[in-house]
Amino acid sequence: MVFTSFNFLIFFPIVIVLYYLIPSRIRWCFLLLTSIFFYANVLPLYVILLLFVSLITYLFGIIIEREKSDSKKEKFLIIGIILVFLPLFIFKYYDFLNEMIFNFMDYFSIRFPLPKLNLLLPVGISFYTFMAIGYLFDIYNEEIKAEKNIGLITLFLSFFPLVLSGPIERAPSMLPQFKSELTFNYEKAVQGFKFIIWGYFMKLVVADRIGIYTDVVLSNMEYHSGKTLLFTVLIYPLQLYADLGGYSLIAIGVAGVLGIKVRRNFNRPFFATTLSEFWRRWHMSLISWILDYVYTPLSFAFRRYKMKGVLLTVILTLFIMGMWHGATLTYLMWALFQGVVLSFEAITKNKKFAFEKKYNLSKKWWYIAFGISITYILFAFSFLTGGNRHTFSEGIMAFEKIINFSGSIFIDSPSNLIFIILGAFILLLKDFKEEFFSSRLLFFNNKLKIIRILSYSFIIILILLIGVFDAGQFIYFKF
Repeated sequence: MVFTSFNFLIFFPIVIVLYYLIPSRIRWCFLLLTSIFFYANVLPLYVILLLFVSLITYLFGIIIEREKSDSKKEKFLIIGIILVFLPLFIFKYYDFLNEMIFNFMDYFSIRFPLPKLNLLLPVGISFYTFMAIGYLFDIYNEEIKAEKNIGLITLFLSFFPLVLSGPIERAPSMLPQFKSELTFNYEKAVQGFKFIIWGYFMKLVVADRIGIYTDVVLSNMEYHSGKTLLFTVLIYPLQLYADLGGYSLIAIGVAGVLGIKVRRNFNRPFFATTLSEFWRRWHMSLISWILDYVYTPLSFAFRRYKMKGVLLTVILTLFIMGMWHGATLTYLMWALFQGVVLSFEAITKNKKFAFEKKYNLSKKWWYIAFGISITYILFAFSFLTGGNRHTFSEGIMAFEKIINFSGSIFIDSPSNLIFIILGAFILLLKDFKEEFFSSRLLFFNNKLKIIRILSYSFIIILILLIGVFDAGQFIYFKF
């Protein structure tokens, strides 16, 4: 069951009614049963996997908290993380490592490869695994107490708005909310429905419209011209943003209607002026998780190496992030590209700041526009180095075609191209207004009720008229 399915449009209103009819003290129990039912609709067998991770997380949380010896505490943390990570490793990384070992053995004419599993990756496993690991780390660092109610731990990991594709939440934020009186909050509910509407616009009108075009081009790159590939490269980041950003807003909105606050996941990333700033605005729940539980410990461990330690930390962190996205060499190449650019920005940061201060550039509109453009282009072209849509050699071939800039642009359907431009324009216009004129030109938050109603009516009409309702699941489900 996905947010854009007809089943969810029936499921969610029923959940809202029943949720607010039952006593508030047992609403968390209802949420738990609802979340298990929701996840079982993806594939019932994988509920067992989710319950296994919940049980391990619950038990080792208590064990880590009770242990007085720091060395034993650390050992139990490592064991707990290994056990929690084990299902993700088997489903996501086993065949990748097996293939590498087989190729190595084959080079020396040793033919004893491990059997290939070809398992279907459980939807959302990367997200709830990270949440579980974060919970164990928080107990180890004595930031929270271990939860004694296994039902609340299971709800934390399986909460249906977040379980399939995030945002990646933290136990200190979510567990107290589940324990509190989950009463109806009018402002949260209204804001939640606003997020849901805009999330559907991002997904159905922007992401899936662009997807109609990019799917055709990226699956047959060798048959398309350099101009077509350049256009595809430049609009693909918008598809990713609208897809995951749309899902995140729907998830945040659904949780808000139920009276639960979920962290923001995007902050207008395409108006960042550097790649490092971009990553502070993009998929913020994942990036903050990586910073807290990967980058910070690594930087502490390598602090004696000074700048070399910083660069090594950045590269290793990006390597882990690349592996999180996918166990392929293309994702590692993508991560390496990001790491090189971020390392360059780290090395030149002080000189850049001094240069900007000397010529008073930080407030110049043309300098800001230049930084935004370069950052967007770097992010867009990073997908030519790798990803899940093509091989590295295909990326090189596409880059060569773009440099040659030959051929004409593939149009496919003129109406679809018009809808792509319209949807992308509205999305970027809204982000532009909120970035630079947050208190002016108010439509969705205008004091006049009629303007608010007309604004959201316009968006709903666009969703119904040009939204794509048969495009399948969200891109990040595969992670």
